[in-house]
Amino acid sequence: MSDTPSTEATATGLEALSVGGDALVGMATLGKTAAALALVIAIILVCTSLLKRWGPQRRAAGGHLRVIGSTALGPRERLVLVEVEGTWLVLGVGGGQISKLHELDAPERPVVDSIPDPVQGERFAARFARALKQNAGLGGPGRGES
Repeated sequence: MSDTPSTEATATGLEALSVGGDALVGMATLGKTAAALALVIAIILVCTSLLKRWGPQRRAAGGHLRVIGSTALGPRERLVLVEVEGTWLVLGVGGGQISKLHELDAPERPVVDSIPDPVQGERFAARFARALKQNAGLGGPGRGES
């Protein structure tokens, strides 16, 4: 009879350990699921911010409005240059309002395109391959050579 209580205690201890082990396995599974969900949400947020930053420039009113450039003047104030049907408008934006500061005729070529491209018409892949060869010293003039 002395063996029976110790056997029962051992069995009860093993049952408690297996129940605790099941709880640990459940918590580990829940933790893995939460981590995977957090990773998916983080990826969505990163992709959204990248699309906002590098996405195509949106044009309103059938392409008649184009933002040429802007600069921050303060934490909430900006100076914006907008092209509307061949006219450039200098706008002050801030404090929930927009003010027209100046109006002028748009030049034939935008200021951004005024820097001449030495190799116009050449495809990006060809320019990139040539730049890689020059940087590796495999062909053409090097960085310091003309």
